[in-house]
Amino acid sequence: MKQRDFNEILSEVKSKIASACERSGRKVEDVQIVAVTKTHGAEVVSEAWNAGLMIVGENKVQEAAWKKEASVSGPDWHLIGHLQSNKVRQALEIFDFIHSVDSIKLADRINFIADEIGARVRILLEVNVSGEKSKNGMAIEAVEPTISHILESCPRITVEGLMTMAPFSENPEDSRVYFKRLRELRDAAEKNLDVQLPHLSMGMSGDYEVAIEEGATFVRLGTVLFGDRPKIKSVRASAGDDDFISGGLDSYSGAGPTVRILD
Repeated sequence: MKQRDFNEILSEVKSKIASACERSGRKVEDVQIVAVTKTHGAEVVSEAWNAGLMIVGENKVQEAAWKKEASVSGPDWHLIGHLQSNKVRQALEIFDFIHSVDSIKLADRINFIADEIGARVRILLEVNVSGEKSKNGMAIEAVEPTISHILESCPRITVEGLMTMAPFSENPEDSRVYFKRLRELRDAAEKNLDVQLPHLSMGMSGDYEVAIEEGATFVRLGTVLFGDRPKIKSVRASAGDDDFISGGLDSYSGAGPTVRILD
C-alpha cells in the first residue's frame, strides 16, 4: 500500500479541527497542534516543520536531547511526559514549554534551577482528573494551592494553564467528561485566584475533536499524523555484546537510535 502524503494527512486533521471549532463556536487559530514524535526519528520533525507545524512534543527528556540536536532548527519543543527532578536542568536547556508539572516540589525544583541559569519557564499543571492510579498528575484539589504557591514563591515560573489525559476508550465521547472537568477547574482557578490561564492541553489522536469542543488550546497528536509508533525488537546493542536491550515500547528508554527499529 502506498504511504499517504504527510501534507494530505495534516490537511485532513486540520479540517477536523476546523469542524470541531465551528461546532463549539471557537476560532481555529486558538487551537495549536503539538506534533508528538515519540519513538520516531528526527526526520519526522523536519516533515512536521516543513508542513507548517510549529510545535514538537516529546515524552522523554533523554529522547528530546538527541532528537533536537539531529533535527531541523525552528520548532518549539514541549515536554508532555513526566518530568523527574533529576532531569530538570537538562529539560530547561531543551524545552520551551513544560506541560507536565505535577507537584509543588517539582515546581520548586524548576524555579531553583531556572534561577541558577537565568531562565523563565512556561508551564502547565498536569491534573489527574480521572483519578486513575496509573496516570501521573496532581489531584484536583491540589490545583489551586499549587498555583498559589507558584505565584508566591516561584518567580521564574509562569503557569499558563492545565493539562490532562483522559482514560483510554474506543469511544471519543467517553473523554468528554474529563475534558469538561479540566476546563471547569481552569475557570474556577482563574476566578478564585484572579489569574489568567489561557491554555488547556488535552486531547490526543483518538479524542482531539472532543477536546477542542471542550476548550483545548493544545492537542497532542502523534499516531494520527505519523502512524503507529515503530516497534522495538530485542537486539544486541552491538556486535559482541552480551547484554540485550529488552523489547517493547514499555521498555523504550528514549536514549537514541541504539536499537533496531522495525517499521
